[in-house]
Amino acid sequence: MALLGGMAFAMVTTAVQQSPTIDEPVYVGTAEVLTQQHSLQYNPEHPPLGKLVMAAGLAFEKPYLDPAFTGNQTNLGRHVLYETGNNPFRLMLAARLPMIVLTLLFGLVVLGFARDLAGPWAGLVALALYAFSPDVIAHGSLATLDVPAAGLLLSTFWMLWRSRRRPRLYLPLAGVALGAALATRMSVLPAVPMVMLLALLSPFMVGKPGSWWKKMAWRVVGAIGVGLIATAMVWIVYLAVDPRLRWSTPALATNPGGLKGLAVDLLPFPKAYRDGVLIQFRFEARTFNGFLFGEAYRGSLWYYAPAALLIKTPLGMMALWLAGTITMLVKPALRVATLYLLVPAGVLLLVAMTGARDYGSRYVIFMPIFLAVVAGTVVVIRFRWAHAVTAVLVAFVAVSSVRTFPFYLPYSNEAFGGTSHTHRNLHDSNVDWGQDLPRLSDRLRDRYPGQPVWLVYKGAGVPAYYGILGKNPLAVPNDQVRGLLVVSDSRVALAKGKLKQLIDSSQEIDNVGYSITIYRR
Repeated sequence: MALLGGMAFAMVTTAVQQSPTIDEPVYVGTAEVLTQQHSLQYNPEHPPLGKLVMAAGLAFEKPYLDPAFTGNQTNLGRHVLYETGNNPFRLMLAARLPMIVLTLLFGLVVLGFARDLAGPWAGLVALALYAFSPDVIAHGSLATLDVPAAGLLLSTFWMLWRSRRRPRLYLPLAGVALGAALATRMSVLPAVPMVMLLALLSPFMVGKPGSWWKKMAWRVVGAIGVGLIATAMVWIVYLAVDPRLRWSTPALATNPGGLKGLAVDLLPFPKAYRDGVLIQFRFEARTFNGFLFGEAYRGSLWYYAPAALLIKTPLGMMALWLAGTITMLVKPALRVATLYLLVPAGVLLLVAMTGARDYGSRYVIFMPIFLAVVAGTVVVIRFRWAHAVTAVLVAFVAVSSVRTFPFYLPYSNEAFGGTSHTHRNLHDSNVDWGQDLPRLSDRLRDRYPGQPVWLVYKGAGVPAYYGILGKNPLAVPNDQVRGLLVVSDSRVALAKGKLKQLIDSSQEIDNVGYSITIYRR
């Protein structure tokens, strides 16, 4: 409880202090449309369940939504937060709190799964790594979908693991968890074949007496049941929003044909869900800007996700991941569990490595969640000093995590210079996701009162709402830009042309939240 209590304190503190990140206003606005207008028209590229959970928190604030609003989903978020008299601080906290509660509950899943594998001490080690993970704290405190989807997926594999002994109880629960994950984020789809295969093969991993064909027949029935329950869960979520499933296919949802198009057509989900998958395909066909190890580029790098994990994972945590992986592979009693943890995490990592958007370790947030359970198995090692070394590594993780408080989003480990140097290696949601407008407002008021401000901000917040009246330096000749030049670090990373000239001819004097740099001209 102490670990989860500390994690809760870190997440709530972070949630209170941050302005909306780039994705959050879209989800908050969509959540209100889902519940007030029962319409699926906004943000169809992500299923509704996570946004409905946010709406449960927003219900306590009763935000106003103009029924005549007709803009796109980006403008919708800005409209709800800043243009209708709602209080964006209260709305964002209300939307974030249910995500925080879910993140804490997933900590219990990590604890329970590790206990099942290797006993109570394994559960404690796993929970400690989960509770001190900077990435999990950072994204678990936001009204986004990455942590909920990953946590529900881990819950699915935990239920499958338990179904080896009590299939009648845990196979249906695995179906519910899988359906909830699918109804939260479409990136879960690659895990479906693994879930079906494990439901099918698990009778051969228990060794109970009985004819093999009877066990196989029952598990075929069980696997089909898991699939049917998961499918029903997705339909229930969409029907809960709009029982009539009113839907018009948007222009972005074009079928690419071939195997991809056929696979989408065969999905047993509502048309809105299938069109959402097509929109995701459309995104993946685009070319985006990337930034890694100080170099800007166009397109995507196949090794980006592992590199981002290498930078943003505490060193002690990576050591325990490796030790836990070796333990599971060499211990016969644990080897079968690799199919429920290491294989899913590895397959999902490989899928993520093929993505077009090199925007953050959040795309592989399942790694610190799944591998926390894997790391917990190190307690079965009987080498001399093994337990002492484990305790030291866990303490190292805790110290590294506490030192970055409350700046979890821009965290990087000591080998890469720590949190203050993350912007030199990564950009976007790894370091600067538009979260520091309140801190910037305080800094300008306290240290630089009355000085002219020129602002290049990347984010979804509205600077003027926070009292930041910065002018656009890109709209005037360089020699007119005098005073303070304030630039989001994601913009610094990709700076070229006029912005690069301005930065190169300015003196860096301050940094806000390790995500915004202040220069003097």
